[in-house]
Amino acid sequence: MKTNSETGHTKNVANFKQLVNLVNSYGADYNPARANLKIPNLNTIATNAQTSLTSVSVKNTQYNNAVNRRFIAFENLKKLSTRLVNALAVSDAPKQMVDDAKGFNRKLQGKRASAIVKPVNENEPAPVTISASQQSYDLQIQHFRNLITVLESEESYNPNENELKIETLTAKQSELLERNNDVSIAHAVIRNARNARNKTLYEDNNGLVDTALEIKKYVKSAYGANSTEFKQVNAIKFRNVAE
Repeated sequence: MKTNSETGHTKNVANFKQLVNLVNSYGADYNPARANLKIPNLNTIATNAQTSLTSVSVKNTQYNNAVNRRFIAFENLKKLSTRLVNALAVSDAPKQMVDDAKGFNRKLQGKRASAIVKPVNENEPAPVTISASQQSYDLQIQHFRNLITVLESEESYNPNENELKIETLTAKQSELLERNNDVSIAHAVIRNARNARNKTLYEDNNGLVDTALEIKKYVKSAYGANSTEFKQVNAIKFRNVAE
């Protein structure tokens, strides 16, 4: 679903094309002295604006795809981590090592080591506590890596299930890193595409919206405030909706 701002960008570009077609229909009578208001430059602005909209749309799809692939990669990570702790627990690993693994799994699950103590007096403020949620993708990868390190250090950890083997887990961690990095790259790309679009549409003096307003001023001066031509161009609206 498109946001109001995205709809606004599209409407601005469509309205600019309508404005250019309108003043172009005036023929030789439309003859501004400034080069940036002449038809060839207006056509260039219209083309560049449409290109910038298309670029944002494409880059946004690429970003969404990267986010979806990351979600799929991380989807069963918590269940897998719990299975790993259980697999370690049935090996010959000492209790302290199993407890270490449980600690990393608990962090990955986003759970506290103990419940929050409720204040005795409900009118007193709750105690200041550290956030239990360490659920950023970077931290999930870190906790998973730490859990793998514990498993690697125990010689008796040698499960028969392929998905629990160290080699598989190492490959899984690499996939998580790659998918998370893909999102970071895609985010930078879409941000740059939006910046380029905003410059094309909303840059002071040279952007599409400011140029449209200057066209209106020229038509008003050339044809008169009460002219049909000015009423036509003035009816075409533009909004600055730069993000």
